[in-house]
Amino acid sequence: MSNSTERYQKLGLKEALTRIYRYPIACKELSFIFRGAYSKLPKNVQSLIFQDSLAAFRLLPEMQTSSAVSAAHLLFQSAEAVLPKQKKNLAITEYKQAKVALKRHCKARQEEQGSVQLPQDVLVHIFRFLDLQSLVSVGQICWSWNLAASDNHLWQLQYAIYFSNSDNCLKTKVQQSGRVIEDKMNTLLQDNMASQPSVDWLETFKGAYIGNSLKKLTSNRGFCGHCNAVVWLNNLKCSNERCGLKFKNQQIKLLSPCQVVKYLLDDPLSLSSSSDSDSESDEESISSLWAYPKHLHV
Repeated sequence: MSNSTERYQKLGLKEALTRIYRYPIACKELSFIFRGAYSKLPKNVQSLIFQDSLAAFRLLPEMQTSSAVSAAHLLFQSAEAVLPKQKKNLAITEYKQAKVALKRHCKARQEEQGSVQLPQDVLVHIFRFLDLQSLVSVGQICWSWNLAASDNHLWQLQYAIYFSNSDNCLKTKVQQSGRVIEDKMNTLLQDNMASQPSVDWLETFKGAYIGNSLKKLTSNRGFCGHCNAVVWLNNLKCSNERCGLKFKNQQIKLLSPCQVVKYLLDDPLSLSSSSDSDSESDEESISSLWAYPKHLHV
């Protein structure tokens, strides 16, 4: 197995595409790879990229957010601009079929909307186990989920995770993959609520979020020094469970999509160079993260 093949497979894009909250990010990375690296990579890696792109189009009807539709369209445009004629025609066919299927799925969901709904308190309890990016993503699914994802206590927990200093002892042990969140902050948070009954924690979080490093708070990718690979991040930590259990102090270098492309091309400078010019503007990042849920029009 060549180095470029191994690096590409370690990116984990194929698996990420199957997860609704990572689908848009994976599509965006694939589009960057098409634009910046596809023609420079060996044919076997090109084949993997092409197959993952077709898989992305086939999975599109299962996605339920406008960000997923936009990301798939961006991927299609990038693939169309780079692929040779035969593969381009196949990609066009897959994308058009996916759009037709998406319209049917959207219509079916609209007809079923309201017929089967989990109680709001159940949704809020489930959403307690999500990280920031996932919580924002589920809020874009439908109006019921948006209401649950806007719960004041959920955003109080998120604020404590990201912005509480060590003096207030609001520490949370967040364990991924559906395992129980063992938090010791509930009592202190309730005390805070008693002393600050009118705090809008979502708006408070937004204010603190805008005042901090947007790149840090919105990063989904990083280079883990322990894994020696580009990894997905959960709450700014390596998503590799074994890494999380073995190393308490993780060595994470946040990466932009352009740096991921350079990593794939084996650019040794990509992990140490600044990505300010590659990242989105603050305004674009804020707009993207806090986008209000919309009905899909495709």
